[in-house]
Amino acid sequence: MSFISVKEASEKWGITERVVRQYCADGRIPGAFITGKTWNIPDDAEKPERKPRKRAVPEDLFGRLVFEKENGITGGIYHKLQIELTYNSNHMEGSRLSHEQTRYIFETNTIDASEGAINVDDILETVNHFRCIDLIIDQAKRPVSEAMIKQLHLLLKSGTADSRKSWFSVGDYKKLANEVGGKETVAPKDVPKRMKELISDYRKLETVTLDDLLDFHYRFESIHPFQDGNGRIGRLILFKECLRNGIVPFIIEDDMKMYYYRGLNEWRHEKGWLRDTCLAAQDRFKTYLDYYGIKY
Repeated sequence: MSFISVKEASEKWGITERVVRQYCADGRIPGAFITGKTWNIPDDAEKPERKPRKRAVPEDLFGRLVFEKENGITGGIYHKLQIELTYNSNHMEGSRLSHEQTRYIFETNTIDASEGAINVDDILETVNHFRCIDLIIDQAKRPVSEAMIKQLHLLLKSGTADSRKSWFSVGDYKKLANEVGGKETVAPKDVPKRMKELISDYRKLETVTLDDLLDFHYRFESIHPFQDGNGRIGRLILFKECLRNGIVPFIIEDDMKMYYYRGLNEWRHEKGWLRDTCLAAQDRFKTYLDYYGIKY
């Protein structure tokens, strides 16, 4: 994917650079991201339509997420998603931030340090994960691509201690071999080929079922394309693809993680374990949708 500057977008769309920057800051240009102080805009991005003065509240999940995100609505399903997905996904990977601290960071952009010393990376990866969720909402209707997956990793790991290591590739595939759960993963030299095969196979599907998503997730985690952050990136993609394919999404919460890990380990031999775990997580997410009056 190639990108254009704010100035180029301004000339292309016939609007001021200030308006283009505001569109980017408001998340109204899917795929736009900032590097330093410079916005990078996908060259195929379309000029956002002017917001209507009045807009009915959408009853579907994707529409509601976009509506609440764009309008800065607190206490809704967007708010709930940011806290629950970020806390549970980060906690599975070793973050020591509590659920309350995660909520506090999202709501106030500050941290309650009364419980003692806090790892800076835990804070950074929490804030970065919020941005990743915004990205999967912005790009929910776009097909999965390597560029989008790498962009998620760039957002998640930016500014962390890992990003300062010469051998750690932020926003790119791993340079060193790694294991997951004591099992070997794909060698770094083979990752680009295997990722292209995975995405190509997935994009050939005419209709996508829950099992198709879980198979993609299993293959992604087996490749383990990044040096770190693979679990979180994989679960973000799962959520995005549920939105894209009209499947009720789910969050693997802390009390489900061991069943989730077992299901991933045994997917090739017994699909029921991972499927049942995710169906149970779906049922839990449906209670959120029922509460907020969202149809599914």
